[in-house]
Amino acid sequence: MLVEENLPAGSASPENGNASSLRSWLAVIAVAIGAFAFVTTEFLPVGLLPHVAKDLGVLPGTAGLMVTVPGIIAAISAPGLMLVAGTMDRRRVFLLLTTLLLASNLISAFAPDFLVMLLGRALLGASLGGFWTLATAASGRLVAPRDSARAMATILTGVTCATVIGVPLGTFIASFASWRASFMATGVLVAIALVAQFFLVPSLPSTTALRMKDLVGLMRQPHPRRSMLMVALAFGAHFSSYTYITPFLLRNANLSMATITWLLLGFGIIGFFSNFAISSTVGRNLKTSVAAMISLLMFALLSLPLLAHSSFGVAAIVMTWGVAFGALPLCFSVWIQRATPDAPEAGSALFVGIIQVAIATGSLAGGLIVDHIGIQADFLFGSGLALLGLAALASFGAQEKTREAEAVACRVSPD
Repeated sequence: MLVEENLPAGSASPENGNASSLRSWLAVIAVAIGAFAFVTTEFLPVGLLPHVAKDLGVLPGTAGLMVTVPGIIAAISAPGLMLVAGTMDRRRVFLLLTTLLLASNLISAFAPDFLVMLLGRALLGASLGGFWTLATAASGRLVAPRDSARAMATILTGVTCATVIGVPLGTFIASFASWRASFMATGVLVAIALVAQFFLVPSLPSTTALRMKDLVGLMRQPHPRRSMLMVALAFGAHFSSYTYITPFLLRNANLSMATITWLLLGFGIIGFFSNFAISSTVGRNLKTSVAAMISLLMFALLSLPLLAHSSFGVAAIVMTWGVAFGALPLCFSVWIQRATPDAPEAGSALFVGIIQVAIATGSLAGGLIVDHIGIQADFLFGSGLALLGLAALASFGAQEKTREAEAVACRVSPD
């Protein structure tokens, strides 16, 4: 979890010796509601892909641009917005970004064609990257320092709840109404988040501004750079395939939309519990936890096409996939926090940006493979990216041993 450890003057965080007030926790909950709204909006197309593609007259792979476009723009806006914001009060930035999200949902709900749909999704991307950079870096300022980890966990709960409730709920609404109704319902959720942030989030002044040289300096360091590569590979593996899971379950596994809705709900529920389960071990065995979850992800992507003929097998593998991805965001948040201890806001901006690049490129590559080769080949591609993610993780072991050997050599050197 990425938190600001060096709070600027005028921070909204309570004094070190005091417990966080009820108002402080209400502010955290308001941000968590915003997180829920952002994640629901971002991944809503995953369950609606066949409906939108048919209604707007595009191929499923082309419809995947609804995930790709916001990912590309969010990758730019994550560091870009923080650079432009300078010392602007972070509360104002929160409100601006949530307003953009509301506009995104309304445009998407009433889009007459796919081009207008992409315009709405582009607004999502513009707000998404900045929101996550801000939420992860500012969460520790809303509460007392001793409660900062719990505050970040609460915000991440908004993410897992969106996976558990948001995406399946959107699919459910579309099953008896329309995909447009799903976007409208999400717009109502965003409006609630906006009102909550307006009344509950306090002023969050910033006396320091993120600079481009902070980002460049961080990426010049080998450990943060390799960490970002590992994150990109793992998230790319997930989203290159997850974006097209609904068409796979419909066409290849021959499941009904009602069954798919329940499966996506199960994916989210088991991911929710996986997130809490891994929190008890990730601090003590971080590398082992990351390795186990990436391995589970790779296993799921390899196995799903092989078991497409078995409804039980498909359900079991989807749940396994949910375990892996439910835990990975927390694992990587802790990893990046440790990789960038002296630059938490810069680390947060790059982390969010890299994830969005992975979502965009993964879903784009997956769409091309789906349209020209097939969905099964797309899952094989995703498993290959996961394998590369494991290789990147293994490289840290070699580096750490080398550094330890050099340290020992320095200690015993007569010089």
